[in-house]
Amino acid sequence: MKISEVMTKNVVSVSGEENIKRAAELMRDHDIGAIPVCNSDKVIGVVTDRDIVLRTVAEGSDASSENVRSIMTSTPVVASPDMDAREATKIMSEKQVRRLPVARDGKLVGMVSLGDFAVEGSTDNCAEKALSGISSPCCPKI
Repeated sequence: MKISEVMTKNVVSVSGEENIKRAAELMRDHDIGAIPVCNSDKVIGVVTDRDIVLRTVAEGSDASSENVRSIMTSTPVVASPDMDAREATKIMSEKQVRRLPVARDGKLVGMVSLGDFAVEGSTDNCAEKALSGISSPCCPKI
């Protein structure tokens, strides 16, 4: 199964110059946990609810004055709409991410998450396998 068959096509995005508060509002309004950061539809990063908490709230930063670029993951893993679901979930597991922006010719065309794979019956437990890899600690617990 190809990612294009399960991805969300109508994706909300922000520019790197938007303030963090705006990204958080979009997450709230659209009930999502990650937003691609784009420059003219080209994916340049990803910001997650976790990024906002750990890199803004926990640091005491002002979400209304700092821009998304300052907290985003600037080297996002991006999938192709023609990528096989198994390949995508393997990447998610290896990189320990739950969501992937989907781009064609560098332009954002969708977003795919573990949840998309989990609700799709024909992905051969790809989501379960990926979640197992994502949930493995990247370093030993102290």
